[in-house]
Amino acid sequence: MAGTVHYEVYIRKTAPAPWSLQMATEDRAHAIQSAEDMLADNRAAAVRVTKETLDPETMEFNSVTVLTRGAPEQPRKRVVADDQAGPRCNSPEDFYASVARETIGRVLEDWLKRQGVTAFELLHRPDLAEQLDAAGIELQHAVQKVAVPESQAVGQPVHDLVRHYQRLADTAIGRLVSAGRKGRFPDLANHSLADLAHRLDGQPDRAFIMGGVIAGALKGVRGGRARLERLMDLAERAPMEGQPRALVLVAIEQLLCEMLAARTSLAEVLGPSLDQGASLAAVVRMVAPREVGLLLRQDPKMALQVPVVDGPAARLGVRIEAGEFPLLSAALARMVLRELMSPRRLRPNDAAGEIYILRALAMSLTATAGRLLTLEEVQSAFNERSKSLVTADFVAAYVKSCTTVLCEAEALTRLCENVTGTANKRSAARWLSACVGSLRFETEMRGAGPQTPAQKLGVLAGLQRSIRACGLTERDESEIVAAIGAVGGAVEADARIVAMLIRSPAPLPQKLSVLLRLAAGETAPLGPAADRAKAEAVRLFRAPEARAALTAAPESLAPLRSLMQAAGLAA
Repeated sequence: MAGTVHYEVYIRKTAPAPWSLQMATEDRAHAIQSAEDMLADNRAAAVRVTKETLDPETMEFNSVTVLTRGAPEQPRKRVVADDQAGPRCNSPEDFYASVARETIGRVLEDWLKRQGVTAFELLHRPDLAEQLDAAGIELQHAVQKVAVPESQAVGQPVHDLVRHYQRLADTAIGRLVSAGRKGRFPDLANHSLADLAHRLDGQPDRAFIMGGVIAGALKGVRGGRARLERLMDLAERAPMEGQPRALVLVAIEQLLCEMLAARTSLAEVLGPSLDQGASLAAVVRMVAPREVGLLLRQDPKMALQVPVVDGPAARLGVRIEAGEFPLLSAALARMVLRELMSPRRLRPNDAAGEIYILRALAMSLTATAGRLLTLEEVQSAFNERSKSLVTADFVAAYVKSCTTVLCEAEALTRLCENVTGTANKRSAARWLSACVGSLRFETEMRGAGPQTPAQKLGVLAGLQRSIRACGLTERDESEIVAAIGAVGGAVEADARIVAMLIRSPAPLPQKLSVLLRLAAGETAPLGPAADRAKAEAVRLFRAPEARAALTAAPESLAPLRSLMQAAGLAA
C-alpha cells in the first residue's frame, strides 16, 4: 500500500457480528464498487469503506468513513465495572468531597453565580441551603443533570437515581439547617478563630464546623477582591502551628480553589483591565513569585509583559511562596495550562503582543517545572498553543503592520524562534521561506531605498544569524539561509562592493579586515557575496607584495587572526 492515502473495505457477515477488514486499495472507485458487490451478492450483511490518510508528522493514519451500507450496527450492552455499580454518592458526607463539590458547582453554576458564592459555601451555610430548597426548580434541575449521565454510566434507571439524589439532598439540607439553628457555627465577630480551632481539634465533625465558620465569615461580602481580602485576614488569625492551624488553612484553601476557578472572580482579583495573556502571567507570578522574581532580575524587559500583583493577590502570593496552599497553587498552574491549550487568543487585537506574552509565560512556567508542573506538561501546552500561531489568520494579523517585506521577514523570524514543536517549526519556516524567496523580497533589497548596499548586506547577515538561532530543521534552515544568501549576492554584485574595495587606496590590513568580515558572514550574508570576498582575501594573502607588507609589520596580522578563523582561512 504505497502512498499516503488508501481505502479499506470492512464487512459484517451478520448484523451482530463485528467489523472485519476485507481488502485495502489505493483506488477509491474500486473500493466502493467491491463493497457494493459484496452487499449485492449477500456475502455481507453490511459494508463500510474508509479513507485512511497518513500523517507524515506522527506516522499515524486518520480514518474517515466514505460509505456505509447494509444492516445497522446493533448497540452493544454496556458492561459496568463492579466499582461503578450504584450511585456515586450515598450519604450527605459524600457531597463534601472535592469531586462532588466540582459537580455541584457545575450543575448549579447559574444559581451560585447569582448568589455570588461557591459550592463550598452552599454546603456550609444554612441560609444558602434554605434559599436553594425554597427555589425548588433549581434543585430539581440540578438533580436531573446529575442523574441522567450517571444512569448511562452505571446502568441504573434514571428515575431511581433522581429519587435517590433528591432524598440525599433533602437530608444534607436538613442536616445543615439543623446545625445552623443549634448554633454550631459560631460567629467570628464574637469569637477568636484560633480559640475555635483549638476547641475543635479532635472532634469528629471539626472540618464541617470549621467550614461553616469560614463560609459564614464571607456572608455579605461581594466581589472576588473583597472576598480574597477577607480570607487572607482569616488566614492571619489562624493558629500558629499544629493541627488547629491546618484545620483553618484547609478550609480556606478549599474555598479559594473554587473561588479562583471562576474566570470572573479571577478577573476581579487581578484587575479587570488585564487581557487574557496578562491575566495568565499575573496568575503565574502569584503562584510562583520567587521564580518570576529571579527571571525579572535577569531580564528586566519581562516586567513589561508580567503585571504587578498587588493587594490581596500579593498577600496570597506571599503565603504560597511560604509553602501554604499547595493544592491551590497546583490548581492555578493547571488552569494556566488549560487556557494555553484552548483556542482562545491571549491578546485578540495584538498578534505581536501575543508572541511576547507567550514567551514570558514560557519562561515563567519552565522556571516552575518540577515544583508545580512537569517539564513535559509545560512543553505539551506550548506545542499546542504554537499550532494557533502558524495558522493563516494569525500570520496575516501578525505581519499586517509591516510596511516592508524586510520587516515581514524579521517578524516571521521571531515567529519561528518562539513557536515550539517540530511540526509547528516547519509550518513557521514555510511562511518565512515563502517571504525571503519571493520576488518582492529580492526586488526591495536590490532596489533604491534609504539604506546603502553595505547596510542592506549587514541587515541580511543579521537576518541569517537570527534564523540559525531559531532551532529549525537542517533542511528548512539551509533553504532559507541559501535564499537570503542569493539575494545578498545579487545586492553585492549590483553595487560591486568587493571590486571597489580591492581597487580602493586603503591600507592592506584594512582591506583584509573588511573582506574577512564579509567572508565570515558578519557584514554580508553567507553565500555568493561572502564567497567572492573570501576569494579576494585569499588572492590578497597570496600576493607577494601583501606577504612582504604583513611580514614587515606582523603586529597588523594579529587582529586578523580571529577573522581568518571565522572565514575558514586559518585553523
